[in-house]
Amino acid sequence: MNAPKRLFDFAHYAAAKHPRPDALNTKVNGQWQSMSTTEFIAKAEKLACGLIDLGLKPGDRVGIISTTNRTEWNLCDQAILSAGGVDVPMYPTISQADYTFILNDAGVRFCFVSDPELRDKMEALRADVPSLEGVFTFTPTEGSACLDDVVARATDAHCAELEARKAAVREEDLATLIYTSGTTGTPKGVMLSHRNIASNAVAGASRLPVGPTGKALSFLPLCHSYERVCVYVYLTNGVGVYFAESMETIGDNLREVHPQVFTAVPRLLEKVYDKIMDKGKALTGIKRGLFFWAVGLAERYEHEGLSPLYYAQLKLARKLIFSKWQEALGGETLAVASGAAALNPKLARIFAGAGINVQEGYGLTETSPILAVNLPTGQGHKLGTVGTAIDGVELKLDADGEILAKGPNVMMGYYNRPDLTAEVMTEDGWFRTGDIGEFDVEGYLRITDRKKEIFKTAGGKYITPQAMENAFKMSPFIEQCMVAGEHKKYPVLLVQPQFDFLKSWCARKNIAWTTPAEMVADPRIVARIQREIDSTNAQYGQWEKIKRFALTPDVWSIAAGHVTPTLKLRRKPILQMYAEQYEGLYEEASN
Repeated sequence: MNAPKRLFDFAHYAAAKHPRPDALNTKVNGQWQSMSTTEFIAKAEKLACGLIDLGLKPGDRVGIISTTNRTEWNLCDQAILSAGGVDVPMYPTISQADYTFILNDAGVRFCFVSDPELRDKMEALRADVPSLEGVFTFTPTEGSACLDDVVARATDAHCAELEARKAAVREEDLATLIYTSGTTGTPKGVMLSHRNIASNAVAGASRLPVGPTGKALSFLPLCHSYERVCVYVYLTNGVGVYFAESMETIGDNLREVHPQVFTAVPRLLEKVYDKIMDKGKALTGIKRGLFFWAVGLAERYEHEGLSPLYYAQLKLARKLIFSKWQEALGGETLAVASGAAALNPKLARIFAGAGINVQEGYGLTETSPILAVNLPTGQGHKLGTVGTAIDGVELKLDADGEILAKGPNVMMGYYNRPDLTAEVMTEDGWFRTGDIGEFDVEGYLRITDRKKEIFKTAGGKYITPQAMENAFKMSPFIEQCMVAGEHKKYPVLLVQPQFDFLKSWCARKNIAWTTPAEMVADPRIVARIQREIDSTNAQYGQWEKIKRFALTPDVWSIAAGHVTPTLKLRRKPILQMYAEQYEGLYEEASN
């Protein structure tokens, strides 16, 4: 069978090349429920037939919303696309206003949701969304129709219609509308064709060092193009997909599934590292000494070129210390695919030194999403980069360093927004990524910052905030932070402390814990975090050093509007939320 060219072809490709009894797996009531490749195809096709009976026409839009990753999400995806429809995946955490906008903009007719809470959200806005005809829960729920009710509508006549519809779907046809709000503004519907995503998944599969005997743990939202295309990659390579129960159970699920691969965003890897370091700091005596000796070795790691003595010591450190790090990830990890934001180079080096193959990639929703990805360790991996362009993708730099991309994966455009499409496409067909980067002599790409996030101080000096923020977040005291100061005398830092770590530090220092709002104003805490900032500041030029900072009392979250669903900072909203503290950092300086 030839490589898949339409998205519903991937399951058929997997069934022909490497069928599995555990193609997709969801944990229900403490037990893993596995669906084989053939069972998945059969149920998805019945669901597609049921949608046809409901009146779904080719090109009609169907929404999918789930609070967690689960097999039903992929069943809906497969069914909608097989019936010639267009799916509209949405995050479960967005506002009612955003739901209303997206449903109306896309003209969604039906919507599949994971639970009663999401069903109630959809029902509450039905009056404001004239196109919405039906809402179905993934599993039977009192008071509403469910996915199996749609499956039950399938008949033999529908099966013949389904085959005709599948045959009529072309690679160039619109497959999905993925709405991305980015860090500001109204959601934009990214139009991706079957060819856009299928070409990306096939090209990306060659970089994954895991085959038909492997398992993947999936926990990043499937509604995001990154995790979604990875599932198509897993189907291509014959990897079984196990869906984590929730973000809170990832550690437990890693240890019970023992996956060979999983995807992660840098913030998650930072949290894993912080937890490991917290445990290391709690050790005493020789165990503590060995732990920090091993970490010190990893901080100096290079794939090659260091002394034989270094690699001998590292081999011992991996056996004594880093084997426990690997056990925390399930013990069999061959690859961690990191994307959606820049990974701190120091962290990438430490994980590599620990023997954990983190393959950082780069892309955007508009590029389906993969543009470049690092090769596996030992096969061309280069620390501090996102690797080279995948097959079929061309990358180059504009005069100002902006990364431009061209390939079969570049979107069809923004739905209903030709003006925005024109802004990001050059006259000769290159997509403007909005990211600044540089290539080394071998064509490996390094991302240096977001074009729109780089700013000038009043003195005309450029500040690249993302790299600085990654450096400051290496402190266990700092959970999130944002560098700001456009058109100001100097840059400043807004900080969300790592409150759990701060509580334990206060306990050790006999400082009574009250409330976050009171603690961020405590002079002892402010002074301690000042030391952390001073330490990181030492690596920067005088013009880019953080002169002042403010501690914020809130946990920066998706729900509160601080970060996007992929944990990127929403800079303008953050500045609005903390406008008084931000302006105060400059007022104090002038007094």
